[in-house]
Amino acid sequence: MNDEIILKRDCEAVLIPAGTKITLQAGEPVVITQALGGSFTVIIRGNMARVEARDADALGQAPPAAPSAETAAAPAGAVVAEDQVMAQLRTCYDPEIPVNIVDLGLIYDLQIQPLPAGGARVEIKMTLTAPGCGMGPVLQQDVESKVSSIPGVKEAVVSLVWDPPWSREMLTEAARLELGLM
Repeated sequence: MNDEIILKRDCEAVLIPAGTKITLQAGEPVVITQALGGSFTVIIRGNMARVEARDADALGQAPPAAPSAETAAAPAGAVVAEDQVMAQLRTCYDPEIPVNIVDLGLIYDLQIQPLPAGGARVEIKMTLTAPGCGMGPVLQQDVESKVSSIPGVKEAVVSLVWDPPWSREMLTEAARLELGLM
């Protein structure tokens, strides 16, 4: 990490924190600063951008290992457990901070409701470290996608909320250690 590499091909990226989609051009130099949760954070032309795992080859990389729920079908009557969902949420990372969204204190509420036809609906209320962060929809989609991959989850609904406002006090001890805030 943190070595300059040359892009092998054009690829899509999202500017951080604006959330604006851009195309990175083959031949441009980038520096990979983070490869967590199934995506890469790069520095390009003085800006940070997030590159999805599907474009790892453009960076000359293999897709980063992202822990995920088993992809096997859930047995009939299987119950989706809160610890399964929380484990999956720990695979979602803030693209600017090398800490997962659970340890950052971004998850405010988690509800798991059985559905009449089987499976479960998972509803999550989460926040961002800054209300104006353009990465909100990107993180929201990442959470919905990863939670939907849990066997037995038929619906995943993620709402961004701003009350209470996020603060550093919401970091777990593990996050504080990782960030050198102890």
